[in-house]
Amino acid sequence: MTTSKKFVIAKQMGGKRIITNKGEELGRLSDILIDEKSGKIEAFLIETQRDSKVAKNLHKVQGMASVPFKSIIAVSDVIVADEALLV
Repeated sequence: MTTSKKFVIAKQMGGKRIITNKGEELGRLSDILIDEKSGKIEAFLIETQRDSKVAKNLHKVQGMASVPFKSIIAVSDVIVADEALLV
């Protein structure tokens, strides 16, 4: 896969809603945190939904809430995170 194609895929994901498997909206995808050595995705950085109790407890990186990539269970029209793995 070429770099330009990866960029297009990442750009299409920007702004997607992120919800928990219990239906709570956490916010919208703003950026992706990648391990520079391995190239693996570590976390999704999100702009949080104001009234989300779960999102308020997430670790913050550069002022945004960090959703660990290990918690992501589905990506389609929305991104779904397993609430039990949001630590």
